[in-house]
Amino acid sequence: MLANPSFHGRPLQYVPTVRNELCRPYACPLQLHSRSYQFLASSLGDKRKRIRRRSISRIFKTQFSVRASAEPQDLSVLAVGSAGVQASPFSVRIPVGDRHITVETGLIGRQASGAVTVTDGETIIYTTVCLADVPSEPSDFFPLSVHYQERFSAAGRTSGGFFKREGRTKDHEVLICRLIDRPLRPTMLKGFYHETQVLSWVLSYDGLHPPDALAVTAAGIAMALSEVPSSEVIAGVRIGLIGDKFIVNPTIQEMENSKLDLLLAGTNNAILMIEGYCDFLPEDKLLEAVEVGQDAVRGICKEVEALVQKCGKPKMLDAIKLPPKELYKLVEEISGNELVEVLQIKNKIPRRKALSSLEENVISILSEKGYISTMEAFGSTETLPDLLEEDEDEEVVVDGEVDEGDVHIKPVARKTVPLLFSEVDVKLVFKEVTSKLLRKRIVERGKRSDGRTPQEIRVIDARCGLLPRAHGSALFTRGETQSLAVVTLGDKQMAQKIDNLVDDDEYKRFYLQYSFPPSCVGEAGRVGAPSRREIGHGMLAERALGPILPPEDDFPYTVRVESTITESNGSSSMASVCGGCLALQDAGVPVKCSIAGIAMGMVLDTKEFGGDGTPLILSDILGSEDASGDMDFKVAGSDVGITAFQMDIKVGGITLPIMKQALLQAKDGRKHILAEMSKCSPPPSRKLSKHAPLIHVMKVKPEKINLIIGSGGKKVKSIIEETGVEAIDTQDDGVVKITAKDLSSLEKSKAIISSLTMVPVVGDIYRNCEIKSIAPYGVFVEIAPGREGLCHISELSANWLAKAEDAFKVGDHLDVKLIEINDKGQLRLSRRALLPDPEPEKQSTKPRNASLSNDNVVSPKASDKGKPKKAVTVSNDGSASKSAESLKDKTVTMKLSSPGKEAAKRLVSPEKDGPDKPQMKKSGGNISSKSGNAVVNGEAKVV
Repeated sequence: MLANPSFHGRPLQYVPTVRNELCRPYACPLQLHSRSYQFLASSLGDKRKRIRRRSISRIFKTQFSVRASAEPQDLSVLAVGSAGVQASPFSVRIPVGDRHITVETGLIGRQASGAVTVTDGETIIYTTVCLADVPSEPSDFFPLSVHYQERFSAAGRTSGGFFKREGRTKDHEVLICRLIDRPLRPTMLKGFYHETQVLSWVLSYDGLHPPDALAVTAAGIAMALSEVPSSEVIAGVRIGLIGDKFIVNPTIQEMENSKLDLLLAGTNNAILMIEGYCDFLPEDKLLEAVEVGQDAVRGICKEVEALVQKCGKPKMLDAIKLPPKELYKLVEEISGNELVEVLQIKNKIPRRKALSSLEENVISILSEKGYISTMEAFGSTETLPDLLEEDEDEEVVVDGEVDEGDVHIKPVARKTVPLLFSEVDVKLVFKEVTSKLLRKRIVERGKRSDGRTPQEIRVIDARCGLLPRAHGSALFTRGETQSLAVVTLGDKQMAQKIDNLVDDDEYKRFYLQYSFPPSCVGEAGRVGAPSRREIGHGMLAERALGPILPPEDDFPYTVRVESTITESNGSSSMASVCGGCLALQDAGVPVKCSIAGIAMGMVLDTKEFGGDGTPLILSDILGSEDASGDMDFKVAGSDVGITAFQMDIKVGGITLPIMKQALLQAKDGRKHILAEMSKCSPPPSRKLSKHAPLIHVMKVKPEKINLIIGSGGKKVKSIIEETGVEAIDTQDDGVVKITAKDLSSLEKSKAIISSLTMVPVVGDIYRNCEIKSIAPYGVFVEIAPGREGLCHISELSANWLAKAEDAFKVGDHLDVKLIEINDKGQLRLSRRALLPDPEPEKQSTKPRNASLSNDNVVSPKASDKGKPKKAVTVSNDGSASKSAESLKDKTVTMKLSSPGKEAAKRLVSPEKDGPDKPQMKKSGGNISSKSGNAVVNGEAKVV
């Protein structure tokens, strides 16, 4: 019987951390050995077994060997960590392009595993790297999380929200998080499972030097200074192209004129990540830009390596835990030919289910049932552990036998026991074995899982006009990847507002939103806010399609593209590019050309799988080839040039020759896809949908904008309510955009705005104007919507009137002439000037009176009486005849081509000479008289 069974299990089951073990009173090895010796001595009873203390010490030394070896190791790490804190700041200036960046460590964040500030101009990035004390469960990915935040205080601002602090991560911050994360992962060593967190803040922003490329470099330096076991130092730069010159880390102003926006990250000798957008740049120019960026990254990495040697902390290489080496051979032995057959299944869902079933079987055998290998390496019998080995001075008495001499016990062969491994290790190894066999099949046989050759593209099908109420729609299918793209057109109110560090409101008139529901891969999962992957893929497709959109002056619509992935088996972002292009054409957007996208893969080390060692480039990769391959290189553009690209790799880096081969192969793939897109059935309509809104753009004088808006926006609201238009958008430069559902409401609002913003000219005649109100001194007449003038009682009639209401009432219509505009902009009108003279025989003595016949004959007053005038007669064909003789009535007769039209026509009479006489301009293609009157298309107008 056991004397103390409760104590017997506790030391072996307890797995202490460094902090807990240092605090426990029974952690001393001497105490454990003493108490355990008493326990074993009492348990032997009357069997009179004599065991030397030395053997007991060996037993407990074996039992606690894990703890004894771990404690000093962890303590040394803690000691190094505390000693590694910089007593004083250390900084270095690194040349980048035509200026320097400053890297400083040891001043801020000294308790972090790695902390650094990087300064470019007055833009400062602060980045830290911290890791958990206890490793997490092993997994097939490195437990790395990246968070990037732009503090509004960096630009002297504060958040506009109620809480006055930064909220959730914005989309452009998520994109920068991805830029930081993607080059870091390939440099992390396998088997390190301590959760690692990278935090990056923009502490200062000068509006001149962008912070994203700087944040990539800061993260690479902080990781190199930390204890995280990374393989190499990384850095990042931006490359711009202005004219024919490549610029390293260009400023914001320089990027406005750049044809290229390339962000590159890499190490001293390889490229890890590129992402960029350009305006139909050819492949050779892109390779030149990558070469310039690689040289700049190489210079930064060399300087950082010197910094790391002086200020860096020792790497935690002893924390790396890899699966047992023999497990790889066992997994291959158990799965055998069955795994090879499963990888040859063409369809994704059956192949995934078969792989999952086979994996469960392998896990069950190796982690639950146990497996006895038939391989010779594992066929030898095991021996008893060295717990029973005796030294020369050891005396052992067994089963009551008394022997005064030494007894030597020979090792006794034991039966072979099944091998058991942890489930996590089996899963990791099974995934690696699957990846290895997949690449081996492609290299050896030249065939992929779906039977294609490395350069072959999957079958493509495209359709447009699926959704009758949408402004534009397209369904693009490539193999088992499918994208449903929908285009919606709208006005500026539909534009997406961007929150920037700079205090300027920015609106995006074109944006693409990508969604990846779990149903597209045949799974049930969570549906919620867009993931970082969805935001990144959407931005890539958006920037790829941006260069083909028309300018806002030619197409004043806000364009939204939604790409919903309905099936996915690799390259769904590039399917969004193809589907989005077709949907834009179906919506009637006048795009410049068609755009296609393709994803390229790679098997880097073909010599390992029976090849000649030359990297093998794969066109239009599947999901399994993305997961098991060494590269994911997405390229979008036309058959002329590239508009967007993004490359992620899972190896230590690639070289320029490999990238060149991938770009040329991608160009051939794009040409094939574009040819298939041209066969779309049904084809895109290429005309504006009847369900799309109508947008009319008009230009008025900037000072007239307030007349349209009105006090507190009352006027513009009343116009919208009266006409039924959807929106009226005004800009400070005088541009007015009217958005309406139908043409009639659009014309109504356009007429009202034209009347509001018209510039009255003295001498203009207005027909059929309504009396709005009557005063004792005259009537107020509305000559245009919202524009009224006073017709004084003396100007209402040729005869004397005592009261205006004696002859007129509100609502009556009459013709008036503008005779004066005072300093306040008030209009003075006259009806009497248009009435026929009641005493024609006295016309010579009253030249101020004018007469108007039923045939639209205007008799203006002549202020310069006594002077001879020439008569000008304008006929319907625009010809003019002049008479040199002086006319007593001094009248000018004009015949109009369309006498039936009312408010839209202006009949202009000659004005009196003087300083206030308006200057008349000639209208192109029309005849004007010396008096300044012009006829345009049969109408008399004043310019």
